[in-house]
Amino acid sequence: MGESGLSPLPSAAYGGVLMLAGVAYTILVRCLLACQPPNSLLASAIGSDRKGYLSLVLYAAAVPLTLVSTWLAVALYALVAMIWLVPDRRIERRLGQAAHSSSAQPNGP
Repeated sequence: MGESGLSPLPSAAYGGVLMLAGVAYTILVRCLLACQPPNSLLASAIGSDRKGYLSLVLYAAAVPLTLVSTWLAVALYALVAMIWLVPDRRIERRLGQAAHSSSAQPNGP
């Protein structure tokens, strides 16, 4: 927010950029899943992508909120950042399960 402090317009613009980055992430995930079979390991690991959609909802709420309270909007931006700082172990867990189940199966005749 730099020299303008927490003025509503720059804060809303910043939130808009964050929201567009979230939309780009969502498009990327959907494109990656479109290249995989529906029952693939990646598709089962990503699941419903609640974290991604929650981020979009929070950004969409925060942008107009800058007109009411810039501090609350910035708090929502920070909340999304904190959500993504928590490691998401879904893919690692699924890969570990797949490796474990394939090593437990006997090799061919």
